[in-house]
Amino acid sequence: MRTRRQILRGAARVALASALPRPGLAARPVTVGYVSPVTGNLAIFGIVDRFMINALAPLLAAAGIVLEVRDSRSDPQHAASVTNELIDNNISLMLVSSTPDTTNPVSDQCELAGVPCIATYAPWQAWFFNRGGDPQAGFTWTYNFYWGLEDILAVYTGMWNQLSTNKSVGGLFPNDQDGTAWSDPSRGFPPALAAQNFQLVNPGPFPLLTPDFSSQIQAFKAAKTEIITGVMISPDFVTFWRQAVRAGLAPKIVTMGKALAFPETLSALGSTGNNLSTGVSWSPMHPFSSSLTRQTAGQLAAAYTAATGRQWNQALGYAHALFEVALDVIKRATDPTDPNKVLDAVIATNLPTIVGPISWGNGPVRNVCKTPLVGGQWRSTPAGPFKYDVVITEAAAIRDIAVGGEMQLIG
Repeated sequence: MRTRRQILRGAARVALASALPRPGLAARPVTVGYVSPVTGNLAIFGIVDRFMINALAPLLAAAGIVLEVRDSRSDPQHAASVTNELIDNNISLMLVSSTPDTTNPVSDQCELAGVPCIATYAPWQAWFFNRGGDPQAGFTWTYNFYWGLEDILAVYTGMWNQLSTNKSVGGLFPNDQDGTAWSDPSRGFPPALAAQNFQLVNPGPFPLLTPDFSSQIQAFKAAKTEIITGVMISPDFVTFWRQAVRAGLAPKIVTMGKALAFPETLSALGSTGNNLSTGVSWSPMHPFSSSLTRQTAGQLAAAYTAATGRQWNQALGYAHALFEVALDVIKRATDPTDPNKVLDAVIATNLPTIVGPISWGNGPVRNVCKTPLVGGQWRSTPAGPFKYDVVITEAAAIRDIAVGGEMQLIG
């Protein structure tokens, strides 16, 4: 009898074979660059890369694509450096994923060099405005698909309003690209929360890998905050939450961007992770399928777990979608070795993917396509294969996703 892993692998091979592009797509190999954080403090985002690249290798080869992969090392300067190295290698298309500290320097170098670039897994305001983007003009060579701060705010407040609180919100915003955008006084959390009568307590920016959050904890205690939010890397949130629990800070709700997208963060928290919440940009419950393999979101998540032994995470869907778009672009480009022709194909993209439809025709600015976002809580699963799993608790943005339960108090 075949094992579950053998069945999943066999299904993936059948799907890949049925989706292979026709041979001879390009007269010569097409070089595509890919930059993401595999090491450093953002390495949690790059966990899925090896699986995804290996799984899609037959498709890349059949399309005549030579993939050049580089590690940003979670360092914006290094990300820019390896991008210039790839540009010097005459790539036709650049792909980049995972946080504005990675996507922005890569996109900037591509914009300067005239190389088409597709970015993802970075909120569009942090990607666009932090790079000096002008909504009237936009950029020429660089494009992004992901949600925006307006979407994360709608999801967060939709979850918070399910419970009774005093609407006092403690904010944790580091001095990185995400923190700058999320705490922006005109486009970020402060004005949007005030418009809904939430009182934001923001102790100010802090450096990444801060070892001591006692000043923030005291500020939140003094303001009697019942909600804690922000955008933190996983090591910082683990440090903060452990110190908060020891100090007796007991909010009713903790909803954190970035760190709580990953089950590895919850594993590090032990029993204190129950009912922590976050935005959910992709999950096995999402009602979308791959344009390449025809896998559903649930099937992709299961294949990842079968191959790696790891629990699915949100970056998995976006890594897959990035390659969906790239292969579609190369297939449609009249000369996939000519960056100008590749750019034309990028602009004309209209593709259903595993994270939702991707098209740059209806974005908030010309270079942005928004993807849908829902919200969820991590619940302990004593009988399951993993310590925690996400329950969807707010899903106004996706009609066909099942809501698994209502918000619960921490504890």
